[in-house]
Amino acid sequence: MSHGKQFTLYMHTLGPNGWTIHFRKIAFALAELGLTYESIYLDFRKGEQKKPEFTKYNPNGRIPAIIDHHNDDFVVWESAAILTYLAETYDPERKISVSDPKEKIIQLQWLSFQISGQGPYFGQAVWFQKFHPEKFPSAVERYQKETLRVLGVLESVLSKQEWLVGGKITIADIAFVPWNTCVAPQILKDYNGFDFEKDFPSVFAWHQKIMSRPAIKEVWAVEQALNPQ
Repeated sequence: MSHGKQFTLYMHTLGPNGWTIHFRKIAFALAELGLTYESIYLDFRKGEQKKPEFTKYNPNGRIPAIIDHHNDDFVVWESAAILTYLAETYDPERKISVSDPKEKIIQLQWLSFQISGQGPYFGQAVWFQKFHPEKFPSAVERYQKETLRVLGVLESVLSKQEWLVGGKITIADIAFVPWNTCVAPQILKDYNGFDFEKDFPSVFAWHQKIMSRPAIKEVWAVEQALNPQ
C-alpha cells in the first residue's frame, strides 16, 4: 500500500492522552522537522485502542503510536521513544536534538523526568479535578503540590540557562510543553493565588518562547480547531 504521508499517527481527539497531551508533543516534533503524517483517530468510547487492529501495533493499547512508511513500516510507541526515534532518524542537522554523547544523556535525562515526573503528576492532578467520578480534595492537593515541585525543578535550571540542554530547543524542551499548557487554566487555577508568570518566571518565559515558534503555532491551531473551548 502506498502512503501519501510519511507517517501514520494514531491518536484521539479528546481525553487526557489524545490531542490534549501526548499526541501534541509528537505533532510538535514532526512539524519542527517538516515531516508529514496522516492522523488516525481512535474512538476510546468504543474501546478501539484495545482492539486487535491497534494492539497489533501497540500491545499496551495506548496512544500515541507511529508507523514510519519510509522505513519498512517501522512502528514506535510511547512518546519519549517516538521523540528519540524522530531525532535520531530524521534530524541529521540537529534542529531539535543534540549530537554530543554527554548532551544526549542529558537530553534523555530530561525526557525521563518528563515521562516519570511531570506527566504522571500533572496527569493525576487533571484526572482528580476533572474526570474522577468522586471528589477527593486530598488527592487533588497532593498532585497540585507535586505540580509545583516539578515546576520548581524546572525553574531552578531554566533560571540559569535558556534551554534544558545544548543551548537550544530540543525534544527535551518540547516534551514538557503540552502538560505545561494545563497548569494555569486547570491544575493550579484556584491554588493559593497561583500566578504562573510571577511564581515561575523562567519556566513561563521558556514555555511562551516555545509556543511562539511557527511550527508549534501551526499544530496548536489545528488542535484548537478540533477541540474548541
